[in-house]
Amino acid sequence: MLDPRDIYDVDVDVAERVDAATRDGGAGPVLVHAVRGFVDAGHAGQVAVDHLVSGGPAQRLVTFDVDQLVDYRSRRPVMTFDEGWTGYDAPELVVDLLHDAQGTPFLLLHGLEPDVQWERWVAAVRQVVERFDVPLVVGLHGIPMGVPHTRPISVTAHATRADLVADHTSFFGTVQVPASASALLELRLGEAGHDAMGFAVHVPHYLAQSPYPAAGLAGLRHVQRAAGLDLRLADLEPAAAEATREVERQVEGSSEVAAVVQALEEQYDAFTRSVGRTSLLAQATDLPTAEEIGAELERFLATQVDEGGDEG
Repeated sequence: MLDPRDIYDVDVDVAERVDAATRDGGAGPVLVHAVRGFVDAGHAGQVAVDHLVSGGPAQRLVTFDVDQLVDYRSRRPVMTFDEGWTGYDAPELVVDLLHDAQGTPFLLLHGLEPDVQWERWVAAVRQVVERFDVPLVVGLHGIPMGVPHTRPISVTAHATRADLVADHTSFFGTVQVPASASALLELRLGEAGHDAMGFAVHVPHYLAQSPYPAAGLAGLRHVQRAAGLDLRLADLEPAAAEATREVERQVEGSSEVAAVVQALEEQYDAFTRSVGRTSLLAQATDLPTAEEIGAELERFLATQVDEGGDEG
């Protein structure tokens, strides 16, 4: 492996502020991470990042060299043309220093997931964790699930030590899924003896493609509790409530979709009444198949797009 120190820079002034807080008797800052590129149903991770960054001035602590980590041809950045090239939306992968509502410092790792050199990048993040005495690393993203928006949003919690997630229900047994840089980060940190955990927010699959603030809010509640931070969650509640009301309006406009939601409610309620089940999909009697649900929702959403186009 090439030297991990060659793919990131640390701002010495911001680093001194982090070190000063630790010298004054405080613990090292928790590191929260949500990088774009892997599955993020309902944009749960990005909603969380946007909320955290908007909570106060962010100070750039670490900047990763994306030229070494990102495949521009697979994820082409956006450029602006206005009688000539006038702007370039340069990709970023960074760690910012932020403070919660009580003034407690914490770190936020966000930006694009690396396309290449995952092990080197993970080693670099581990160096940051050790350099700033980070006691806990917490990840967040959304995954699509066969759950209704009318029930409490659940999460799958995972960690490098079982006691970190002892109070969370396990919804899965042993499964194999496509890897992500964030998952590899958690695995390698655990192997190195560091505490790391993550929350995969269960987002209704019919809302997976659009921003769903309620999912980001639900995930941040778990992050807040695990990290001992005050993340100003009340500020996100109005957007979450409005998005939920909009979903309700759309569901009321289609009896077919309402029937699908009702079927998912019955499935969810059966699961919560069951003992010893390991999957939200375990109670499958009298439910439409995934193909039937998907086809009906695609038809409904296409109708909404057509109607919107006619109005314009």
